[in-house]
Formats: sequence, C-alpha cells, structure tokens
Amino acid sequence: MNKKHVAAYAAVAAMFGIMGALVAINKKDPPPLTTAIAPTGGKAHTAADKLFGESLNDLQGAPQSLAKWRGKPLVVNFWATWCAPCVQEMPELSELAAHDAGKTFNVIGIGVDSPSNMNEFAAKFKIAYPLYVAGMGGTELSRAFGNQAGGLPYTVLIGADGQVRKTYLGKLKFDELKADLAKL
Repeated sequence: MNKKHVAAYAAVAAMFGIMGALVAINKKDPPPLTTAIAPTGGKAHTAADKLFGESLNDLQGAPQSLAKWRGKPLVVNFWATWCAPCVQEMPELSELAAHDAGKTFNVIGIGVDSPSNMNEFAAKFKIAYPLYVAGMGGTELSRAFGNQAGGLPYTVLIGADGQVRKTYLGKLKFDELKADLAKL
C-alpha cells in the first residue's frame, strides 16, 4: 500500500469521525416523561393519568382502582417474581415503605406476573405495601412511563401533583431514592 492510499483512508476516516461528532452534537433528547401520551377529546393525558385510570386486582383477586393514589407522592415499582433484581430490592423497598407508613409518600408494587406466583411470593415475604397483579399489561403500563425496553425492575417516582419526578431502571440504589423522596 502506498502513501497516497494511506492518506486517502485517513481522510475518509477523519470525515466519518467529524460526521459522527456532528450527529451526536445535534441529537435531540427525548421529551420528558411528563408530556402528553394520548390526546382524547381534546385533553392530553400523562402517564400518571393512565396509571390512575387503571383498575388492577389485588392479591385476593379483588379489583382496585389506582385512582385512590392520585394526589399523593407515590413510588410505583414494576416487578416480577422471576426477576432476581426485583426480588433482591423488595425487602429494602418494603422496609422503606413500612418506616414511612404513608406519612410523606406511598409505595405500590405492580406485578408483571401471574396471580399464583405473586401470592406464593407474598406468602413467603412480608411486603409492607400493596401489590397489584397486572400480568403482561404491566409491561405496557411501564412503557407509558418511558420503559421502552420493558426491563424490570422499573420504578417511577410521581409527585403529589401527578408529575413524574424520576424513573429508575434496574435494581434501586436506595440512597438515591431516599434523596429523591426528600426533595418531594
């Protein structure tokens, strides 16, 4: 290979490097999760509105309206019994919920799982917050909050005003969650 070819390859590589840098600089961030997700009848609905419009069964099989959580700071944890990081974080999340006892925030768990698996899990572990059965519909609900990959665990912090304050994909870092809760 002669010097002309090497120079040409170097020039092409530099050109692609510059083009990549320009694309990265001009890349637009996705809109915040608090933006409207579904306009109906002229009124836009947020992901929290979608959540509060849901009715999910509790572990006894009784339908529960999630609207009862509207107006309260809320930690929503999407989880499954087959998800190792979900199971690992639940005792500490349960302890956090029990310690606060709903004074400054509430915690709910939405299971992307079957009622039988969730009941068996709940019988083994004492969870200090309400668990709701969503099945695979829970994945779609978590996607409304920005969980495009559908990964678990996925946790959403919602302010009393219904605005999403923060989302967490993967096992929770409780120091970070506690700091974020203190800001509410």
